[in-house]
Amino acid sequence: MQVFHSKNEEETENIGESFSAQLPSGSVVAMYGELGAGKTAFVRGMARGMGLDCRVSSPTFTIVNEYLGDRSLIHFDMYRLNDADELFDIGWEDYLRRDAVCVVEWSEKVEEAFFGDEYTVTIEKLSDNERQITIREAGES
Repeated sequence: MQVFHSKNEEETENIGESFSAQLPSGSVVAMYGELGAGKTAFVRGMARGMGLDCRVSSPTFTIVNEYLGDRSLIHFDMYRLNDADELFDIGWEDYLRRDAVCVVEWSEKVEEAFFGDEYTVTIEKLSDNERQITIREAGES
């Protein structure tokens, strides 16, 4: 387990960038944190760390955004879904077979879709700007 403290959005992005630089393709990242915690900022950093030159935005209305390159990032937002069945309905298993990094915001809504081999990233708001970011590898509690 790794714990980081971020004082602003840029630091949150930098932590995401460092995290993803060595993240194996095919990894699943389950993200947890309240609305406005900085999950999408963390994913922006992840994209940068994976060498992707793209504009990362929250897929709240589209459910999934794909950022393709030498390493691909598939960004899910489960905020509007009710359960894991809806995630499977949009092709979750097909996405997992693509050897991309799959990042899931609002993972608490779809925990039944995970297989226990995912990384977890929890972002806690400490103040308006400060965050505590906890990263756990698969199997860590």
